Amino acid sequence: MFDFYSGRRPSTYAGRAMIATSHPLSTAAGLEVLQAGGNAVDAGLAALAVQCVVDPLMTGIGGDCFALYAPAGSLPKALNGSGRTPAAASLEAILGTGLSGEIPQTSPHAVTIPGAVSAWCRLSADYGSMPLSAVFKRAIGYARDGYVVTPRVAMDWANNAALISQDENARAVFMAKGAPPLPGSRHAQPLLADRLAEIAESGAAGFYEGSTAKSMAAYLKSIGGLHTPEDFASAKDAAHWVEPISANYRGYDVYECPPNGQGLAALMILKILEGFDLKAMGAVDRIHIHAEATKIAYHHRDALIADPDHCPGIAETLLDEAAISAMRAAIDPSRSGRPALWDEPEHTDTIYLSVVDEAGNALSLINSLFHGFGSARLDPGTGLLFHSRGASFRLIEGHPNAIGPNKRPMHTIIPGMVAEAGKVVMPFGVMGGHYQAAGHAHLLVNLFDRQMSLQEAMDEPRSFAFGGELQIEPGINEAARKELAAKGHVLKLATSPIGGSQAIRIHAGCLEGGSESRKDGMALGF
Repeated sequence: MFDFYSGRRPSTYAGRAMIATSHPLSTAAGLEVLQAGGNAVDAGLAALAVQCVVDPLMTGIGGDCFALYAPAGSLPKALNGSGRTPAAASLEAILGTGLSGEIPQTSPHAVTIPGAVSAWCRLSADYGSMPLSAVFKRAIGYARDGYVVTPRVAMDWANNAALISQDENARAVFMAKGAPPLPGSRHAQPLLADRLAEIAESGAAGFYEGSTAKSMAAYLKSIGGLHTPEDFASAKDAAHWVEPISANYRGYDVYECPPNGQGLAALMILKILEGFDLKAMGAVDRIHIHAEATKIAYHHRDALIADPDHCPGIAETLLDEAAISAMRAAIDPSRSGRPALWDEPEHTDTIYLSVVDEAGNALSLINSLFHGFGSARLDPGTGLLFHSRGASFRLIEGHPNAIGPNKRPMHTIIPGMVAEAGKVVMPFGVMGGHYQAAGHAHLLVNLFDRQMSLQEAMDEPRSFAFGGELQIEPGINEAARKELAAKGHVLKLATSPIGGSQAIRIHAGCLEGGSESRKDGMALGF
């Protein structure tokens, strides 16, 4: 029985269709489309377009997108909507600019050609049932006429004020009154409304060709980028369907997008954890084992995962039982092991949503700018804010994730989906940059080992082994912290909530939805 005195909320239940997002206006837009007869793809794109307006530091049309989509009665297929570097972006050319070590967030070289619009249009064309003009109606209205800023968005916006201030164009749009907006205040982006209307009318061509593409390329070139209109034109049809990767955990098949995403790391963590009796463990031991599995999986991720053209066969190699057994054997249940080598830039800003429609179609969709406000570079001619996904490239000759021409970087954004006995039972995802793979494992352990409800599994206190430290949320009590420190973990109290999540679990006769209590969002259905 749910504890209604806990101050938390229970899972949401509905009988026919449901959507879960991290923003109330996004959820409302998707629900409206479902109620109007739209399918999961229509609702997901409507919700995502709204969130690109009302949560502008987390996501946008200038970012990248991945999806898992399962038509009713079918297992999922994966959509890769990640953008590539310009054709001129060789390692030699980038090093020749004086960069070394890593690519800064605000560098034009951190801007790969955005892939999100290509992914949206591919999803809509292949599986949508409504025109984009109807799907984008709410988003266009909010962008043109304004929307009310919610508390979590306002907090994150304020935390990025110094970054926004560095770029005069971004400052004019996102700090027009000299400061970030407060909760309850209104904000609008008329030029973003124009871009969404353009995409609704002309599809991907409205974004990747013509005056919009020329403006974006000219702006990026003006700040030192290597982008050309031809680079944008070549990305119009870049989003493509691929076979997902999967692994079985406690009798459930967990599906992830293949590299260049880090979904492989999530599957590695789960397979390592499967060798431990987590159900019988106390909280301290579960946190410890999860941390050790995370460090091992991420060490391999950072060394080996990249554009699939540059790491062929890596999923099969790392999910092989012999490899997993060797990784598992390296864990000492009583002591923290040598931390993995973390030398990528930190990034935490993404949105994720889940949809299940009346017909049983299921969508797991994630869209990101990478860092908060992405590169913080905004083209004044189009109002387009660019992501910073290229900051995850390495500037190391011979590394599989080294920057190169027409190349996709290793991605942290990963939608997930779970099947049981050949049937999809849950689209799910966890936001939070690096944390996402560890977060997938944490959520599924809570569901399948600890038998929690969906919302309870999301609300559990989190920890994350990152950068040689074990980040912990305040909900992990003092006694547990002392025991973890005694095992050799260097503890760091999280200064903001670790990650966020959405999911919809498909039960016989009903849908159970959960939406991250650390965000503003909700799950709603009918």
